[in-house]
Amino acid sequence: MNQVIGELVRRSPDRLRADKGRVITQLFIPGQEGFDHQESRSSKVMERLLALDDDEVQSAFVDVVARFEGRHPDIVGTFGRHADELSYRLDPDVQLSPARRLLFGAAFTSEYAIEGAALCNPSMVAHPDQAGLPAGCGRFVMSVRGIGEGHRSSIGFRTGVIDHNGDVYLSPPPPFAVTGQTGLTMFDAMTFRGELRRLRAWGEVAEYILGPLGPQFSLVKLEARLRQLEGHPSTGRQGMRIINLIRRFAERTYAASFDAATPLDQRVLIPAMAAEVNGMEDARFVRLEQDDGSVSYFATYTAYDGKDISQQLLETTDFLNFTSTPLVGPAAANKGLALFPRRINGRFVALARSDRESNTIATSPNPHHWGDTSPCQLPTRSWELLQLGNCGSPIQTEAGWLVLTHGVGPMRTYHIGALLLDSEDPTRIVGQLREPLLSPAADEQDGYVPNVVYSCGAMVHAGFLVIPYGIGDAAIRFATVPLDALIGVLTDRNA
Repeated sequence: MNQVIGELVRRSPDRLRADKGRVITQLFIPGQEGFDHQESRSSKVMERLLALDDDEVQSAFVDVVARFEGRHPDIVGTFGRHADELSYRLDPDVQLSPARRLLFGAAFTSEYAIEGAALCNPSMVAHPDQAGLPAGCGRFVMSVRGIGEGHRSSIGFRTGVIDHNGDVYLSPPPPFAVTGQTGLTMFDAMTFRGELRRLRAWGEVAEYILGPLGPQFSLVKLEARLRQLEGHPSTGRQGMRIINLIRRFAERTYAASFDAATPLDQRVLIPAMAAEVNGMEDARFVRLEQDDGSVSYFATYTAYDGKDISQQLLETTDFLNFTSTPLVGPAAANKGLALFPRRINGRFVALARSDRESNTIATSPNPHHWGDTSPCQLPTRSWELLQLGNCGSPIQTEAGWLVLTHGVGPMRTYHIGALLLDSEDPTRIVGQLREPLLSPAADEQDGYVPNVVYSCGAMVHAGFLVIPYGIGDAAIRFATVPLDALIGVLTDRNA
């Protein structure tokens, strides 16, 4: 078996490594860096800036633009926006020259290297635009997890082409990294109800707030109900607790959009709310076809605030406009939820790890609310001793649902396995590899997190299973496996 599996897998010679030059700008408030919990020192910085003579201001401004304009698409515009954001701190009678105003903005701007520490957890799906390709080739989008200072994670993208032999060709690295604009989107009432029930906060007060709002509602309408209850004399401590819970939960729903002129490879989704301030981890993308034939791209990911985790769902049709909404329910309580690419018997289906160590199956009429799970796969092999999980969404084949799994064994070594689930009853295992499909090779043991090979989603093209996988959270590599041969091993009862 080991020899057969080893002969199937072809590893690419090239590796995609973390690029420390992929930087974004962020507003920087001295004194609020997050480690000393002190008051802002902005006022003193402003006093020093106002005290500079005009010649020094001009010289400093020319220098900072010269050093950073090649690292960002519009660094002067960024300085202007940051100056506007902090202008309320200035005396209204103070008039700044253009150079002093922009230097003011530069003083409150810093760079963040989104891949400064690591690059890992790739997830690959077919690109929505397949035009203009040679015969036999397919274009893909691959999400990546970039880890920077403070172990804070973001979601970036790479694009490329797979040819008729299953060989992968990445597009040239983009010159810039660009973040999107965040905004409001609609709320889902069922999701709010599920979360409030989990917190044991569902009752008369919650029903009073949410009941009249309907199945979907806006922040404006929600806030109107909350303010109405806040101002009522009978609202007690429990009522205020529920109001605060609802507001905190509402923050977890937002939209993010990019300028259409920005290449996909440049776009980066960064933490945009308190629940994910320390990271957006392990995005598992899937191309999901709806019953009406329309296509959306979903990605489950883990939001991390430095202490607690929660699950979020990204949705997009074009990788230009995204919404992020909470996932709730018992099946979404832990990391690693992965959606199936279509409904089964009219219901959304997901792989989950609700007990934190085995693969289970959840179904739901709503992709945001996931109830109890059914058992699917338990850890039984030595390379799964610590836990099992998935390596991305299942892939539909004629033989059943192909699932890449991860197993964690001795020395916290991560392996990638595979199993085959029944097409209509995914709780039933049709075939399963006894040994890993991929284990860390001798030259894949070292990294930011040693002894790890891990994927968040593979795809099939031209009869090949193409697996992007992280190596020690330090680089990304591709493995190619003939699909029919793998299915043959999985269904061979004597293997």
